[in-house]
Amino acid sequence: MKINRVQIRLSFSCILVLSLLLNQCSVSDDQYLDKLFEDYNCENMPGAAVMIIKDGEIIKTKCYGMADIEQKIPISPKSNFRLASVSKQFTAMSIMILKEQGKLDYNQTLTDLFPEFPDYGKNISIEFLLQHRSGLIDYEDMIPDSATIQVLDRDVLQMMMAADSTVFPPGTEFRYSNSGYAVLAMIVEKLSGKRYATFLYDKIFRPLGMRNSVAFEKGISTVQNRAFGYFVDSDSVVFSDQSITSAVLGDGGIYTSLDDMFIWDQALYTEKLVSTGSLKRAFIPALEDYGYGWRIDEYKGHHRVHHTGSTCGFRNVFQRFPEDHFSVLILTNRAEPDVTELANKIVDRFL
Repeated sequence: MKINRVQIRLSFSCILVLSLLLNQCSVSDDQYLDKLFEDYNCENMPGAAVMIIKDGEIIKTKCYGMADIEQKIPISPKSNFRLASVSKQFTAMSIMILKEQGKLDYNQTLTDLFPEFPDYGKNISIEFLLQHRSGLIDYEDMIPDSATIQVLDRDVLQMMMAADSTVFPPGTEFRYSNSGYAVLAMIVEKLSGKRYATFLYDKIFRPLGMRNSVAFEKGISTVQNRAFGYFVDSDSVVFSDQSITSAVLGDGGIYTSLDDMFIWDQALYTEKLVSTGSLKRAFIPALEDYGYGWRIDEYKGHHRVHHTGSTCGFRNVFQRFPEDHFSVLILTNRAEPDVTELANKIVDRFL
């Protein structure tokens, strides 16, 4: 029997793939995760909290490094990290709750809600804000270099009122907008008659039992079991917990833990907060595959809804695969690096 070179190459490739699979299977799940997060598993260094959820059960929880280096407090499943932009899904949910209460319509515009808003606001709907299609100017670019006092959501609204135009005609393009989500938080305040942080607690955190979650307001609230943010380079670890924009809540100001995020993840399969119809609408991709506070796409044939969060001392990612009832959450108290690829590797292994 003759064997040609193509057959030999194919046979070698099959052996190589089989060998790689056998090597991977020979490593336990715990060993795999420990290797993946070995850079975070250090004494006197900020770290990471990791959770893998399947079919309503936590199948893995791993914690590495320190939540508070100065006090030598290790990270645990109860450590509360600043979510940064992962917070946007909670802002979107707040808007959805108000919609179901009959207090707003997604087609209402900024001038409908704030009559004093400049004329350009008549073309910016609530839905455009949710989907990053508003065209609002980035508030970060409007903060003076000399500013020393943290910006609040109401300050962002005032900045938008001081502007006279958008960066593109509303609705026509996608441009990720922290300004839009700060304005959404102010819409929640106006229509509910409550501070945004109080609305979150009353309508989301308390009903679900997310007991340690909070939209942090300095001088008003505290963060229990707080993980502080740091910047790590090759030579040192620098405390880097707050910036000039860290007090803006609607775009990124929520603190929460693995334990509470498990509750949140599971609630999204139910009607505990809003109806199934409202949830379906939130997960319909618009421009750039963005819904209401979520990115929506496919990952290796699996439907995925997800979001990342990054700020001066934190990097996070939350990926959900609703049709597979599978989720991965990584919270870190480091400014760098991005952790999306780590989440993808966990999905590759466990899903």
